[in-house]
Amino acid sequence: MDEKFSASAGNVVAGIDVGGTFTDLLLIDGKAGGKVHIAKTPTTVENQAFGVVAALGATGFPIDGIDLIVHGTTTTTNAVLERRLARTGMITTRGFRDVIELGRRTRPQAYGMTGTFVPVIPRDLRLEVSERIEASGAVRIALDEAEMRDAVKKLLDAGCESLVIHFLHSYANPSHERRAAEIAAELWPNGHITTGHALLSEAREFERGVTAAVNASVQPILERYVERLRKELAAKGYARDFLIMNGNGGMISARFVTLESAKTVMSGPASGVIAAAYTGKRAGFGNLVTYDMGGTSTDVALIRNAEPAVSNEIEIEYAMPIHVPMVAVHTVGAGGGSIARVDAAGLIQIGPESAGANPGPICYGRGGEEPTITDANLVLGRLAPKKLLAVDNPVTVERVTGIFEDKIGKRTGLSGVEAAGAVLRLGNMKMAGAIRMVSVSRGHDPRDFALFAFGGAGPLHATALARELGLPRVLVPARPGITNALGCVVADLRHDFVNTINQPVKLLDEAALRKVLERHRYEGEALIAKEAVKPDAIRVTHSADMQFVGQTHIINVPLPSSSVSRETLQHLFEKAYFARFKVELPEIRANLVNLNTSVTGVRPQIDLSRLIDPAGRAATLEEARREIRPVWYHGTWHETPVYAREKLPLDAVIDGPAILEQMDATTVLEPGDRARSDADGNIIIDIGEA
Repeated sequence: MDEKFSASAGNVVAGIDVGGTFTDLLLIDGKAGGKVHIAKTPTTVENQAFGVVAALGATGFPIDGIDLIVHGTTTTTNAVLERRLARTGMITTRGFRDVIELGRRTRPQAYGMTGTFVPVIPRDLRLEVSERIEASGAVRIALDEAEMRDAVKKLLDAGCESLVIHFLHSYANPSHERRAAEIAAELWPNGHITTGHALLSEAREFERGVTAAVNASVQPILERYVERLRKELAAKGYARDFLIMNGNGGMISARFVTLESAKTVMSGPASGVIAAAYTGKRAGFGNLVTYDMGGTSTDVALIRNAEPAVSNEIEIEYAMPIHVPMVAVHTVGAGGGSIARVDAAGLIQIGPESAGANPGPICYGRGGEEPTITDANLVLGRLAPKKLLAVDNPVTVERVTGIFEDKIGKRTGLSGVEAAGAVLRLGNMKMAGAIRMVSVSRGHDPRDFALFAFGGAGPLHATALARELGLPRVLVPARPGITNALGCVVADLRHDFVNTINQPVKLLDEAALRKVLERHRYEGEALIAKEAVKPDAIRVTHSADMQFVGQTHIINVPLPSSSVSRETLQHLFEKAYFARFKVELPEIRANLVNLNTSVTGVRPQIDLSRLIDPAGRAATLEEARREIRPVWYHGTWHETPVYAREKLPLDAVIDGPAILEQMDATTVLEPGDRARSDADGNIIIDIGEA
């Protein structure tokens, strides 16, 4: 593609996020002064591309008039979690084919001999060849090329679609992996060949091997999806390139994304966190706990100084570490569609089973018969039956209440309303636990953060969670239900690099370190130059993974530049160690494990003040009020005013209890809360006493 695109005023940009229940779209028409189009359509699980095209069509904007589409996808996430993976083979160093199965010798369950573990690639598809490179990079045993060819043929005969080449110490010397890939390419019928060092040039054979195995296993799946979407868009007249969100919060062209498919595994959750950081920075809130509650699950993350926490040690599930940089998101199985039940002990349980998009909660009228968190909100007056999206056959509140009483209340001695209240309370406790995981458990005081609530269901629960956790205020963005789509619109281009050094600091060659970091920068800038989207600027950040000699766990230490001395490294590590553990150990030597670089192509700023059309705002608060209805708070019904959020004056101040309704979400203010708006249309809620 020779055409160049600058994401600036005058262009039409669409951000699309595919969730477990809904596909969300935000389109900003720069040619019409930044006019905003939004859409929220059911996710088409059988082929997500259909849902993407349906969402584009729902805006009424011609698809062939869009300049750029940016897409957050759950294709690889779902494939990994559901183990719907392509048949993949691995060729590794003789004697080491069981590395990805042995792992770290941990157990799925900490206590008792329970739990199962299935490796990404089964043992019969993991073959060995003669070769050996030492940790120093020296070749001990040359690669046996005849064995390599035989192994490739065996895997092809076994029906493998993808191939992993994972040799010992390839991070120190990748020559054997490169030659093996050349041999495999002569025989392999497609381009689905992953070498461990190319994806992750880092020590730790288990983590590097699993990351490569996941990458290869989802490559064909992502490629098929991208091609299906490309054809669907082309049929509607869109012939340009489109971008895919990576799990690190950056974007990459759909032309290149399948080469490193594993990096898209956290694509969907990452886009929401990026939007939160962007919105919070504009609103003056640099420290945020993000809270994204959708229909299937809840994702929480931490943002400090307007920068999302990024980790390269994410473990998607037991013994499945994916060691590429990703936004650090913690997920719990409590979403709007999470099913409530009473277990054999007579206790109410929430999830992890979800009603999903089909049949969905009872109130969707698609045949669902199991009570969910969304249904509980309906019973308690927090949701209005006539305002629900994607309802096929309306279901009365009385019928939903009856199901709560029948399936929950009879076994717990509660009425239908009380059962719904108990389900809501339990769901809030579960989500509060997830927020503690990213804040308190990491040494952060929640009182130093605001809760950024989004997702279709997030603002329904946000004030209750903030009160439970002691967070002083809640920030609800202008379009909470499509915040992930906004993340796609505002995200930058980004590429991350890592190289293992694994030497004591006092023995380091400073010139060699500088050479590694400068190579990272060069490679990142070259990759961004290939993109169709041209950024306004390039930002480069460096960091080091470090530990004291003899330790196992590492701490990430930001570096001021690519030129750092041994003394500076030692000082920065000791400072970071003290900040984390409040312990000084100056007598112990520091060890440099990895060098990391992020190269970011910074895109132009987007004006968020048009996300809610200013022309639609009422002159007074009274004009924005829709009705007054009873709503259940803490065991008591309260007469609660309900406002149309899109009509709220920007200078309005609202005292709880109150309900703010909009197309994509509903916000609940509990008694004692006070809300105000800012220039971008965000709602800032000060949490009162219970």
